[in-house]
Amino acid sequence: MTVAFLVVQVLLAIIAVYQFSLSMFGFKKNKSRPKQKPQKSFAVLVAAHNEEKVVGALIENLKAMDYPSELYDVFVICDNCTDGTADIVRQHGVYACERTNLEQRGKGFAIEWMLKELWAKPRQYDAVVMFDADNLVNHDFLSLMNDDLCADYKVIQGYLDTKNPADSWVTAAYAITYWYCNRLWQLSRTNLKMSNFLGGTGMCFDTNLLKEMGWGATSLVEDLEFSMRCVQRNVYPVLNYDAKVYDEKPVTFKASARQRLRWMQGHFNVAKKFFFPLLWAGIKERNLTKIDAAVYSFSVYNTLIGFLLTVILWIDLIIPADNVIFSIYSALPLWILTIVIGAAVLQFPAAMMMEKVKSWKMFGHLFTLPFFLISWFPITFYAFFTQNNKVWSHTEHTRVVRIEEVRGK
Repeated sequence: MTVAFLVVQVLLAIIAVYQFSLSMFGFKKNKSRPKQKPQKSFAVLVAAHNEEKVVGALIENLKAMDYPSELYDVFVICDNCTDGTADIVRQHGVYACERTNLEQRGKGFAIEWMLKELWAKPRQYDAVVMFDADNLVNHDFLSLMNDDLCADYKVIQGYLDTKNPADSWVTAAYAITYWYCNRLWQLSRTNLKMSNFLGGTGMCFDTNLLKEMGWGATSLVEDLEFSMRCVQRNVYPVLNYDAKVYDEKPVTFKASARQRLRWMQGHFNVAKKFFFPLLWAGIKERNLTKIDAAVYSFSVYNTLIGFLLTVILWIDLIIPADNVIFSIYSALPLWILTIVIGAAVLQFPAAMMMEKVKSWKMFGHLFTLPFFLISWFPITFYAFFTQNNKVWSHTEHTRVVRIEEVRGK
């Protein structure tokens, strides 16, 4: 048992050191990509399920984009809606595409259906952009996507930010986590010319690639699933750091736990499907990007195994008898442990400073952030035993926020 625990701990430590090393490449932000004149046409898809409270604000936002109106159309997928979402969409003068399928629920199925409808239309577009109904975007989003498409990028992810970071300590935790991931996970991979990972919204796809690949991503984390399919085909999604998308986050811890449970359930399914094929392909081809994608897909198991090891080690310490299990951490000098823990903790405020976060209230939420991060462990543990549950969880909206308010803050 001791040998097994040591082997697992060493493997987890190697993965942690690998990820920390990658994050160091996120400290430098390269210049924005060259500007191009508007030439690409876009089908902007908005996934919506009972979103009558917020969809109007997004449509107003999208219609005011700094991009020629004749080069893009907005299609709202009213998926199994039982409220007035479709009526509001039509009132705003964009396409309301109503879908009813109680057997195949969820965003992945809705997107797959919409793409088939889109391919059958007389007008064809150069690219497809996807948002969620509770999003807001900066006015230059399509212009930046046009720049990247002209540079021959096929799959592009915008910068994911939080629309309502100050609503509660939970939304603040989401915001801090997003700033950290954008800077030290996504940008670091961009700088290393490795694959970025799609975030579920603010995504842009070359139409020909979508037609060739098909969507085929219908899990609870369709974004991660499609990312892995891209990497398998040597198509590496790229991050556009200037293309800002603001996503609404759950205000309460209960709603947050439900959302993150869905993410982890889907992540387990993606890991089972893609980890070994990508790892083997990466080793065989000597392709670090594929190995990195495999390690990223396995991260849900890192969390699960780390949680189980921690629980077992604490039980072993609490039982009034000689300890049975030996931990590598007990063998490390205190100064090394201090450096390791300090480096991990300081990454979050460092990311916030690099992202020019000016609110001291947000920095104050660094003290509540550990409770949010620790909660991932039991959520992941429960997700492992419920990973076959395909029920989509819907974020309840408490108020309407418009882009002027977000940009003002």
